[in-house]
Formats: sequence, structure tokens, C-alpha cells
Amino acid sequence: MNLTEIQDLIKFVSKTGVSEVEIEQKDFKITIKSDGPKSRGKAQVDAQMVPQMAVMQHAQMPQQAPVVQMPAPPAPAAVPVVAVDETSKYIEVKSPMIGTFYRSPTPDKPSFVQVGDQINEGSPVCIIEAMKLFNEIESEVSGKIVKVLVDDNSPVEYDQPLFLVDPS
Repeated sequence: MNLTEIQDLIKFVSKTGVSEVEIEQKDFKITIKSDGPKSRGKAQVDAQMVPQMAVMQHAQMPQQAPVVQMPAPPAPAAVPVVAVDETSKYIEVKSPMIGTFYRSPTPDKPSFVQVGDQINEGSPVCIIEAMKLFNEIESEVSGKIVKVLVDDNSPVEYDQPLFLVDPS
């Protein structure tokens, strides 16, 4: 909320005779109180920035030129330099549908693939159950399974990464 919006809100409260207006957003809360239509342009403002807990206590505001002192925004934190992600060389095998992810064809059978297994294009890698239909998902790439990104028997979304494959 910017200064102009706060000033307009103060004018609105003063003119309409509303006794109190409170607005709360993600990191900002403002309460404007008025004594009603007899206040003649005077309103009490209580504003606070939630993370900093800075509070303006009941400043008297004239109607013609309301001024609200807001605390200065915090200085942005220094962003640490992150090394290039090693997973960028891997290809993701993604879910083609919404459903439940299963690593094996039945609970008593072994998983289709394990970390370290070599797969070929068209190899089955998992099953996704959608509306009581069990869909065998085949790999679209050849390579070595580096990581399984989803737990067995858990829900997955469309286009959610399931496996990381090293194509080399």
C-alpha cells in the first residue's frame, strides 16, 4: 500500500463518518479510526509493518494534507553466489498426467527402475493411476537413472518431474 492510497483512505474515513477501517495485507496492517462526522478531517492512524513490528501510534491527520510517516523499507539482503547446479546436465522424466505414482507394477513386485539402472527410450519407468486406470509410463530418453524425485504411492501433478536421467 503506497502513501497516496493511505491518504485517500484517511480522507474516505473522515468524510463518510465511518468509525474504523482496518486493512491487513501479507506484510502490512493499517487501522484508521475516526470520531465520526464530527471529527472534521481528523483521524487516528495505527500502521505497522509486520516483519519489522514498527508502529505509528495515533498520529493526528488534518484533512487537507494528510501525511503518514512510513518506516524505510529494509535494505535488501545480499544474495549469495550459488555455484552452477550439477543437476542441469540431467534430463527430467516428467509425469504426463495427474494421478498416483507407483514405482512397481504391483506391491509384491520389484520397482521398474532403481537409481543407477540404465534405461532406453520406451522402457517402462513407473505407473501412474488416474481414475482407477493404471498407465504404464515409458521413458522418452535413454540414459542412467540418477535420482527418483517422487515417493512411491504419492500424488503427482501434470508435468511434475519424476526421475532425473543422465543421458551420457
